[in-house]
Amino acid sequence: DDVERLVSETVERFGGLDVLVNSAGVQTETAADDASMDDWEFVVETDFRSYWLTTKHAVAAMDEGAVVNVSSNHARLTMPEHFPYNAVKAGINGMTRSLAVDFGPQVRVNTVVPGWVEVERTRDELPEGRLEAVESIHPTGRIGTVADVAGAVSFLASEDAAFVTGSALLVDG
Repeated sequence: DDVERLVSETVERFGGLDVLVNSAGVQTETAADDASMDDWEFVVETDFRSYWLTTKHAVAAMDEGAVVNVSSNHARLTMPEHFPYNAVKAGINGMTRSLAVDFGPQVRVNTVVPGWVEVERTRDELPEGRLEAVESIHPTGRIGTVADVAGAVSFLASEDAAFVTGSALLVDG
């Protein structure tokens, strides 16, 4: 009900809906054998179910448009003790392909797959000296910025990507 209301109020206020960006991410630091049902539900509800429900209701309000999901490089290569986050982010890439087929040609659906991005949570996870070590493994010599990811999202939402759907764009430096 909340998602339907969000879409309805958006359309009412702005006169339509052209682009939806699904960008939610929570994680637990658990291995698959240690994860609880609460861990599973927390991540799946926030990082997966919300993308589907928001897309479903947003597309119903679009004449045409674009959906951009934000996944993670954990969908391709990952670290231990990031379950169920790893599985869900890979699932988003699969969901994107499915939604692109179901909602095309009216709406294009793509995914941005960011790697390390410097935000408060990332800074908190990288103790003294670790940021430099993480930056050194990137060919670009740095981790990403919010602007790096926003640029990819903007591209996929734009007419410049009019012939791109069902894709996952890796933005990992």
